[in-house]
Amino acid sequence: MSVIDEIKNKAKANKKTVVLPETTDMRTLTAAAEVLADGIADVILVGKEEEIKERAGDLDISAASFVDPDHCERLNTYIESLCEARKSKGLLPEDAKEILLSNPLFFGATMVRVGDADGMVAGAINSSANVLRAALQVVKTAPNTEIVSAFMLMDTPVRDMGANGCFVFADCGLNQNPNPEQLAAIAASSAKTFEQLIGETPKVAMLSHSTCGSAKHDDVTKVVEATAIAKEKYPQYLICGELQLDAAIVPEVAAAKAPRESQVAGHANVLVFPDLDAGNIGYKLVQRLGGAQAYGPITQGIAKPVNDLSRGCVASDIVGAVAITCVQAAALEAEK
Repeated sequence: MSVIDEIKNKAKANKKTVVLPETTDMRTLTAAAEVLADGIADVILVGKEEEIKERAGDLDISAASFVDPDHCERLNTYIESLCEARKSKGLLPEDAKEILLSNPLFFGATMVRVGDADGMVAGAINSSANVLRAALQVVKTAPNTEIVSAFMLMDTPVRDMGANGCFVFADCGLNQNPNPEQLAAIAASSAKTFEQLIGETPKVAMLSHSTCGSAKHDDVTKVVEATAIAKEKYPQYLICGELQLDAAIVPEVAAAKAPRESQVAGHANVLVFPDLDAGNIGYKLVQRLGGAQAYGPITQGIAKPVNDLSRGCVASDIVGAVAITCVQAAALEAEK
């Protein structure tokens, strides 16, 4: 059984409600039909029911809930909640209403904020910036969050690496050039995420073009400092760095390059990239040339899960993101 199938089973065992606001997109509707048919989640589709069903054609989305912002009984509640979320900016009710009626992302995020949905998945037709803006401005960050970041869940065909071929890659979608403290916090968030989704011990590699001092550069120093901070602040996690990619995941290379006492080198399942360029390029290489399934960018540090998609996604990617969102929502609920 693949990792994503295991995550789907976890979602089925503790079913949550996920809002999908991008109902003009056929991939979203195809995914909604699959999610409903497989019992992964309850689904809310934002828009006019007749138009959505007409667009869906032969797809069976009859079990979904449909919410039309123009005729929503809860609109006043959503207006109040959005004004509360944006009170520091002095948002007025009439402006909040205009936003909710014109922007499905903000409408869906507000449903999550008030608890009418457990999470939201979007990004098939919207930029990551717009999805994350709705998440940060409406749902807000979780308590004690040091930095909001984004990861990719990578399900690769190389079953003798990672966790049966599965890895968490971070940050691949949000932070352009994190400093050492931020990079350490991303490592800790990613380790926690790995535990929640996969249920195995996270082994975190702090990636660089250098392994244990093989190169000298400010970029290397950043990763070295981040590793030291992470080890001190988050001793509950296995973290090693700085490591080149092959030293992180190939035991033979690790034996030649990395500290022999490391429990991570050669066996990493969480890969923390030094910056967004490396993370974004890295996951797309593994996806396009390595044949991996890539799910995300999935956010870490939001009060409730609002998750992004690549605009190059297919319906199965959306299904996977919905399942991940459900497991995240269940984990947050269990922490309360």
